Amino acid sequence: MIGMILGDRYELLEVIGEGGMAVVYKARDKKLNRLVAVKILKKEFADNKDISEKFKKEATAIANLSDMNIVNVLDVGHEDEDNIDYFVMELVEGKTLKEIILSNGKISWSTASTIAIQVAKALDCAHRNGIIHRDVKPQNILITEHGDVKVTDFGIAKSATSSTITNTTTIMGSAHYLSPEQAKGTFIDYRTDLYSLGIVLYEMVTAKLPFDGESPVTIALKHIQQEPIEPKKLNDAIPESLNNFILKAISKDPILRYQTAKEMISDLQRIKENPMVGIQPPSENDGGRTIVMSPIKTDVNPKPKKADKVIQHQNRIDNEEYEEDEEDFDDDYFKKKNKKKGKGLIVGGIIVVLLLLVGIFTTIFLSGNKVEQIKVPNIVGKNFDEAKKEIEALGLKLEVEKTENSDKPDGEILSSNPLADAMIDKGSIIKVVVSGGVEKVIVPNLRDYEENVIKQYLDSKGFKYELNYEFNDDVEKGYYVSQDPKAGTEIPKGDTIYVTISKGPEVKLVKVKNYIGYNVNDAKADLENQKFIVNIIEQETDRQNEDGKVIDQPVKDIEVKEGTSIDLYVGKYVEPTTDINQFISEGMLLSDAIVVLDSNNIKYSVDGGMPPAAETNQYKVVGFTPSIKDGELVKIQVEKIESLPTDTSPESQSSENQPSENQSPNNEGSN
Repeated sequence: MIGMILGDRYELLEVIGEGGMAVVYKARDKKLNRLVAVKILKKEFADNKDISEKFKKEATAIANLSDMNIVNVLDVGHEDEDNIDYFVMELVEGKTLKEIILSNGKISWSTASTIAIQVAKALDCAHRNGIIHRDVKPQNILITEHGDVKVTDFGIAKSATSSTITNTTTIMGSAHYLSPEQAKGTFIDYRTDLYSLGIVLYEMVTAKLPFDGESPVTIALKHIQQEPIEPKKLNDAIPESLNNFILKAISKDPILRYQTAKEMISDLQRIKENPMVGIQPPSENDGGRTIVMSPIKTDVNPKPKKADKVIQHQNRIDNEEYEEDEEDFDDDYFKKKNKKKGKGLIVGGIIVVLLLLVGIFTTIFLSGNKVEQIKVPNIVGKNFDEAKKEIEALGLKLEVEKTENSDKPDGEILSSNPLADAMIDKGSIIKVVVSGGVEKVIVPNLRDYEENVIKQYLDSKGFKYELNYEFNDDVEKGYYVSQDPKAGTEIPKGDTIYVTISKGPEVKLVKVKNYIGYNVNDAKADLENQKFIVNIIEQETDRQNEDGKVIDQPVKDIEVKEGTSIDLYVGKYVEPTTDINQFISEGMLLSDAIVVLDSNNIKYSVDGGMPPAAETNQYKVVGFTPSIKDGELVKIQVEKIESLPTDTSPESQSSENQPSENQSPNNEGSN
């Protein structure tokens, strides 16, 4: 299909993606001269009228969504001739979230939360417009080059695809990310998308999927039956709040999950602002869940609708364990009860009279047998065990009424009842309030948190703390290094928690020595021992004694940071040469070249031998050694001049007109 033009406008350039149901092409919008993405329904589904209609309707619905985190649908079309259904989307340059996870592994909890917030915003927009995504997964989440998040494939994956779990007719979503209700094939709503987002967030912070198996069916069953490993057990760097958030998002019961995308956004933003914020994990105790039921009507014996019967049955089941059986009472029953009530009053009066008589008798009897009285000692401030021995020796008993936290030692008596010096009967009980010592608190785990977050949390919980700072090569500046006492330790409330914060790597200043004249290897070794970075730069020199020695050093005799880069310019001896080009050139007369070379004490030779001195002006230089070292000869190549320049002087002309010795007056050679 490459090269095809759809709608007389969109030229297909290349395939950039393929799913079970559609193929995505990069295309050029010839009308607006821009690149777009075109999604085309596969041929095997194009002939299915129902799927084709759903494809177009859903694309049209998505086109009406307006959100910066949703890949915008720009156009929807159909090619009658080739029976092609397609829609056009904005082209997003970037990677899928799945590619990023596979490439980088775990994503920091803060970055993962930011991505999840943007995905949730996209879902919120879709849900408000009546669209359920049904296939939220990292493959459908695009991260642009600028870090923006775009969600794609809204509502499309419900029709049919080989990459999804299906029953006979319905797409349930991608196996690793589908909700339990999708796996069961039951009714789904917006909360199924929120479950899938929870799975995506789990994968981001752990680089693992909570459920995996040999087949899609196996994975689907795990979504229904199996509890996941808590993400914090796979990555202890994530805060407890985010761990609980994820567990709530992927609750198997939809009613225990987040009910809206807005709720998820709100909690994620709270976690980013304060990782130690309290996020409650899901509770399986749903006794307090809201029961959906029909409104109560005043009609007498109304005829229940079928749906009402179902709700009533459910309500009956939900409430059976909390309600006791009621008994029916009629008028005769109440009459019988009243008769029994009259008889009871008579019997009760007799019993009261008898008790009064017994009391009077007992008082008279005991008046002659007085009980020994004992003075209560002052036991406040004493240890309970010691005081108990003292009290029991007096014939009294000592009991703890309650224990209270205080600044007194554990076990010390704070008060007594009766008070000291009171007279009480022997065998009586003295009740005391005992000190439980200072209130104890559990030291929180502050690992992996930034200084401001630590301070904010400790302040909010009323902890007394002290921050210390130290250089650390492994921990980023401003982050936790250690704490004392350790996390989980029980300490008296008010005790100080000492937290060490990283100052980052220590910056040491070291004086750089002057190494000019030093052997380069010695200078380099010395500098590297001081943890400097050494750059060797060779520089040619005609001084043999500078070979392999430091001849220049820009940074010297000053203090610089440890690890600074130091440049050393090192001499590389090059034997000096003489440039002959500055003296002679090609084309000049040999006689002239000889004069120049001789005057500069440059030795030379002529290839083929030196011509007689009188004839050197009949030769021109055609080549020579361009440069020579000391003691070397300049080799000159010459060429005889074919004809000398004509002398136009009168003397020359007159001599030319004279016959030579061997020439006859009529210019003919002799026989």
